[in-house]
Amino acid sequence: MSIMKWMHMVAVWTGLVSCLTAFAGATPPNVLLILVDDLKPALGCYGDPVARTPAMDRLAASGLRFERAYANQAVCAPSRYHLLTGMRSTTSGLYNLSSHLRARWPQAVTLPQYFARHGYATHSLGKVFHVGHGNPGDDGSFTLPPVHDKVVEYAAPQNPLGQLTREEALFQNQPAMVDGRPRPRGPAWEAQDVPDEAYADGRIATEAIRRLAQWKAHPDRPMFLAVGFVRPHLPFCVPRKYWDLYDRGRLPMPEVTSPPKGAPQVALKRGGEIAQYLPIPESGEIDEELTRTLIHGYYASVSYVDAQIGRVLDALDRLGLADRTRVVLWGDHGFHLGDHGLWTKHTNYEQATRIPLLIRAPGITRPGSRCDTVVETVDLYPTLAELAGLPAPDVPQPLDGESLLPRLQDPSRPHEDHAYHVFPRGRYLGRAIRTARHRLVVWTPSGENAGPTYVELYDYEADPLETASLAETQPEVVAKLRQILGRHPPPQPWQ
Repeated sequence: MSIMKWMHMVAVWTGLVSCLTAFAGATPPNVLLILVDDLKPALGCYGDPVARTPAMDRLAASGLRFERAYANQAVCAPSRYHLLTGMRSTTSGLYNLSSHLRARWPQAVTLPQYFARHGYATHSLGKVFHVGHGNPGDDGSFTLPPVHDKVVEYAAPQNPLGQLTREEALFQNQPAMVDGRPRPRGPAWEAQDVPDEAYADGRIATEAIRRLAQWKAHPDRPMFLAVGFVRPHLPFCVPRKYWDLYDRGRLPMPEVTSPPKGAPQVALKRGGEIAQYLPIPESGEIDEELTRTLIHGYYASVSYVDAQIGRVLDALDRLGLADRTRVVLWGDHGFHLGDHGLWTKHTNYEQATRIPLLIRAPGITRPGSRCDTVVETVDLYPTLAELAGLPAPDVPQPLDGESLLPRLQDPSRPHEDHAYHVFPRGRYLGRAIRTARHRLVVWTPSGENAGPTYVELYDYEADPLETASLAETQPEVVAKLRQILGRHPPPQPWQ
């Protein structure tokens, strides 16, 4: 037996012993769940040559990096429901920013509620559930009152023109119109010489550190700490020092700025969230200089949130809690930065659906390991329960995912052969299958006389930038992937 194989077997056995010990009544581990809004894998640990992300890179180096992790829908509120309820949108019927969990699933046991049932104190800091756009979130999921903070805020005195901007109002559940007129648009970015705590993520990191220190002093029961950071969500308002990390001339510009050939119009988007900010044209194209500035703002925002994550991870080490804490870092969905002429999320394409997923579980994960298996957000509910040594969840709602613990112990082990994700666009629902090589999207209409069905097919080995849909030229691949899609139950209504 080779030394590498022997070491691997020891690591797997150590993980099994750790889980069995938890079941046997040893002190349960703490859980630190880090949620980051609009974060795609634009990180050094994922091979991005430009990104300055030392904290997240350090976390990846100490745990397991999932190379092919996918959101189940590329929009904030539903994606967080996937994580926190274990249900996909097509199971729950929760497709929209304004979808209310308890209106549809009053008896659902959320992930933090499941941990609370097993003796955990559960904390929510920052953006965990989506609050805004008519959505109240779900404060009752936590044993302690959640700490909410702003998603949209400005530090510069001239912003936001003395009144709530459109996006500020929406995230505060205020109307976007006043006296029949739209509120003003706020700036898409700012780069002020201000401290990190001038913005919400800095304050949330400080509160997370305070909670960790408080628990260290009084460890009465295990802690489930969910910490939600909002950058790199728009607007790209972060201290100037993070903008200064980047050379504008070296930023990666989009290679393909036109839609995929053969893609149906329903698969695309224009305007939307990005057009709610100045100086973005409310209609028309975003020119090269503005594109470069927005990309600069995104990367600066990633570095800012990385620094806040680093502060929390440093506190874990300083307080001596790292070895007894399971850490999961999850991006709720990806982000378009001008590729295909698209911005933000709300599509079924790779840039909107692929997410970073990092897990560090001392005694189970091997430092610096990676898993190339396709996984999805709904897998995390059963995974976290098993990582903490809790019984397999028996809850009122169906759980669509599968525990990743076997992959944490042995990243080469197979998992599901695909990830499943969707996006609704008007009367159409695009249901998608993402395998290691292909993505199939089937756009199905609803209602009488609703129109035709559209199909997209992409081959990421031959065409990683999605320049053309191959649905017309590769019917045999379409047929094979449609069989996989057919294994999923019919979707709940989306309108």
